[in-house]
Amino acid sequence: MKNNLSILCSLLFFSAFSMGQDPGNIVKNADFFPIAVWVQSPSNAAAYKANGINMFVGMWGGLDEGKLDNLRKAGVKVICDQNAFGLNHLNDTSIYGWMHGDEPDNAQMNRTTKKYDPCVAPRIIIESYNEIKKKDPSRPVYLNLGQGVSYINYIGRGTCKGDIDKYKISSGGYLKGCDIASFDIYPVNNRDVETQNNLWYVPKGIDSLFSWTNNSKPVWCWIECTKISEKNPRKPTTSEVKSEVWMALIHGANGVGYFCHSFIPPADEAALLHDNTMIQAVKAINTQITSLAPVLNSRNTEGYAVATSSNSAVPVDIMTKKDGQGNYIFAVGMRCGFTTATFSVTSGTIAEVLGEGRTIKITEGKFADEFSPYAVHLYKITL
Repeated sequence: MKNNLSILCSLLFFSAFSMGQDPGNIVKNADFFPIAVWVQSPSNAAAYKANGINMFVGMWGGLDEGKLDNLRKAGVKVICDQNAFGLNHLNDTSIYGWMHGDEPDNAQMNRTTKKYDPCVAPRIIIESYNEIKKKDPSRPVYLNLGQGVSYINYIGRGTCKGDIDKYKISSGGYLKGCDIASFDIYPVNNRDVETQNNLWYVPKGIDSLFSWTNNSKPVWCWIECTKISEKNPRKPTTSEVKSEVWMALIHGANGVGYFCHSFIPPADEAALLHDNTMIQAVKAINTQITSLAPVLNSRNTEGYAVATSSNSAVPVDIMTKKDGQGNYIFAVGMRCGFTTATFSVTSGTIAEVLGEGRTIKITEGKFADEFSPYAVHLYKITL
């Protein structure tokens, strides 16, 4: 298994930079930041809610009264296929949005021939979007795409491999047929040499979606937290899950979700809930995100801070925000290596490192901090 430090750190890419995507998103409640799980049983809604989850995406068998009641009682919202039951409950605010079928950009299994057909034509997604919006123009339509968004030459796209025009709004691609765009890639679980253990493929996909939508739509992504299959190399560590989440957020993600399934016999759709170490770590991540929701939902600031990495092989990416209490710098090491980041700021004397119980003195407009592989540090600098 290729997971030692020297192998993980073998790729040298890019330089440190500050992210600034702001898609003019559809946030209606500044205190609400979407944190989802994928296709889970509503009977577990209360358990997920207790661990910081506020949304279900996907619903086996479609939405019905019993499922909606479970979600409603737990205070969890849902994005699901638009069906007759849902259309008869348009006044229920638990229904957050409607969705397309999953990953139309991948080659599609033909149940009759047992072979793979090409990816779904973008016009079909756009036509479906128009039909969904015609029946309910008040809710967003959600589209989840596959790992080809980030891993451009992903073989699972079949004859569509490498065709990024099929995504772009400007080319009449898939992203023209949604109000919220997302994608999934699971680099720890992946077996492809190009992506395996390279956590930065998560924010790379975020960047792609913002670029291909011209920064016009909210962008979400899915995070691995289990060993998905017996064939997969290993399960991500709790630190890797945190890194993937914050890499996505620092690159501008407007929502995140967890893929909770494990297909190792006996298959378990709620494997996250049954992994005490991981669920506690995920709860801590979610709690911190929720506490920072008004900050995360605000516009990025410009010109407040610059990060410089002492190790050119390990860029440190940042996002800066501001509220009535202070300036924020959210920072992450983008490669599997050690570095020291020096932050130059325009104001402030003390940086509080959120969730770590420590502070750093700012001297002559600068402070420094150590970053272990893929480390995340969140700083609040009071006004």
